[in-house]
Amino acid sequence: MLVEVVKIVVNLLRDRGRYMAREVPPSEAISVEQQPWFAEGLRFECTRCGKCCTGEPGFVWVSEEEIQRIARFRGDSVSEFEAVYTRRARGRRTLRERANGDCVFWDRVQGCRIYPVRPTQCRTWPFWESNVKTQEHWQRTTEICPGSGQGNLISADEILRRVREIRI
Repeated sequence: MLVEVVKIVVNLLRDRGRYMAREVPPSEAISVEQQPWFAEGLRFECTRCGKCCTGEPGFVWVSEEEIQRIARFRGDSVSEFEAVYTRRARGRRTLRERANGDCVFWDRVQGCRIYPVRPTQCRTWPFWESNVKTQEHWQRTTEICPGSGQGNLISADEILRRVREIRI
């Protein structure tokens, strides 16, 4: 039985290191009937380099709860936050980008200005379906994300929990 997993997959744009979302057909989902290829876990520690926050435009989907949490963290009203920092796309809310494609909350000196309350899509990186589907996908991720393959060992159970957490 395939576990219904993340409906977001990242298409790597190699030239800029930015990830774009696309829906994952059920046939491409990770099977948890068998042990995943990463049964021993994978290493990751965020370096806050911003490669996943900058470059080509994309979508960082935010739920109503996330909008409320980020607005509270920033000291904004929810309506003000939505008007200034989000936009509607494909019937949902996504964070806005600057003209160059960078996330509106990315600062080249400070890093992510909402890191403690960042959206689920950001918190679960790099453990997205598309990045852990195969060893080759993971290798591609480690080539553009300096924290992938480094740092703390994340268990397979935790990786699968994060993969399931993104329901886009």
